[in-house]
Amino acid sequence: MPPHRVALGAIFTESNHLCGTLTALDSFCRTELRRGEELLAATGGVLGGALAHLRTRNVEIVPLLFASACPGGPLTADCYRTLKDDLLYRLRAVLPVDGVLMPLHGAAAVDGLGSLDEDLLAAVRAMVGPDVSLVATLDCHAHVTAGMVANANALVAWETYPHRDTFSTGERGARLLADCLDGLARPTMAMAKVPVIVGGFMGSTDEGPFAAVMGYTKSLERQSGVLSTSAFLVQPHLDLPGMGGGGLVVTNGDPALAASLATGIARMYWQLRFDLEPRVWTPAAAIADASRQPPGTILLLETSDCAGGGACGDSVHALAALVQSRLPVRSLAMVVDPAAAAFFHSRQPGDTVSLALGHQIDPRWGQPLPLTVRIEALTGGRFVYSGGIWEGQAGEMGPTAWVRSGNVDILVTSFSTYDWADEQFRSAGLDPGAARFVVVKNPMNYRVGYVGRYVAAYVLDTPGATPASLRHVRFSRLERPYFPADEEIPGLEPALLRGH
Repeated sequence: MPPHRVALGAIFTESNHLCGTLTALDSFCRTELRRGEELLAATGGVLGGALAHLRTRNVEIVPLLFASACPGGPLTADCYRTLKDDLLYRLRAVLPVDGVLMPLHGAAAVDGLGSLDEDLLAAVRAMVGPDVSLVATLDCHAHVTAGMVANANALVAWETYPHRDTFSTGERGARLLADCLDGLARPTMAMAKVPVIVGGFMGSTDEGPFAAVMGYTKSLERQSGVLSTSAFLVQPHLDLPGMGGGGLVVTNGDPALAASLATGIARMYWQLRFDLEPRVWTPAAAIADASRQPPGTILLLETSDCAGGGACGDSVHALAALVQSRLPVRSLAMVVDPAAAAFFHSRQPGDTVSLALGHQIDPRWGQPLPLTVRIEALTGGRFVYSGGIWEGQAGEMGPTAWVRSGNVDILVTSFSTYDWADEQFRSAGLDPGAARFVVVKNPMNYRVGYVGRYVAAYVLDTPGATPASLRHVRFSRLERPYFPADEEIPGLEPALLRGH
């Protein structure tokens, strides 16, 4: 029997409508942009996992384009058009194919358009026709839309947060697609959603309320006829109609079972909504309370400025509190400020200079911080991710400087990068393990990246594009009612999206 021809490609990023910037093509060029045969060299992440499994099956892999970028604002229309046209041109040139595998994120948006993932899935479906099997993998923070469910045979999401299963999810998506092609699976799918819009801090799959939802969701895969189950915390910093979290179930030819089980997941998620809201601290209160903690490193989680959620990384609220505290202990913080980084690179290590730092890219969230600092070191800003989505790949901070103000060491970068662990600090010669306070701009990855290396962590309540709670955010396109703006919604029934 000749091998099945499987086209492989996608555009992968997470978007944030609360961020005041847009994502252009250069962001993908800095992160990951593979064309044609270049896709076949991937060994990690969801793409590497997909390739690893497809190579064990009776499949001819037809590589298209895979573009990934650090989260940010919606893609510019030109950026999306360039990438989409490239992918579709390559797909058209290799038709016919038997199947398509698309490693998407699920929460990408395009300026003036809406959901990138929905638009791209629809375009691919229109090109290959209704009878070609199409499977997409998603982040568990995807904004799953009716169009995504309608145009895919199956959607398969990551199971962990912090994300540790990108590779195995690529394998699972590839396995399901190959099973479809071999006649071993006839997927039918349903997604049930409830309007819960919460930040990621309480979304761990290791412990807490979302872990309970995920555990129940995955337990359903033991039932006869269930091919795959997924639980979703929507990316809460999008602003699109119909947002919410819940469950997606893929069954083997049983649409009623898929709908029933997905609805049960969504109901459980709604019941736990209050537990998904975190306790937060002002920076000053967190620093003061830390005096009660034992010796060791304290993490200040400035989740409102998470580059991994699409913020710009240019906030200095936590940094200002550390500088103003004048504590006799070492502290570390990081800020994206390309103008300041360029200024430092025009001087020499050992120079003392004065400037205003931060809030230069997305100035809506605060005022620059006047500082006098000593330049300790200058670097090109290149590092290697030690885990997460881009494990083993190079990261590019651009021209970067380590400067010091009193007892506070500051890493000033030109570009935002994904926060996994402490790779950025260490690349410049800084040791977070020697600091009392470390500002970490991620609500979740510290649980893995700093595991065993901190004694306490405080979630900060600071202004920004990725706030710990969405309680005070006012959306323009997301319609009411939704939690937490509406704590009770009488008569609420999960919205049910049905697929193949």
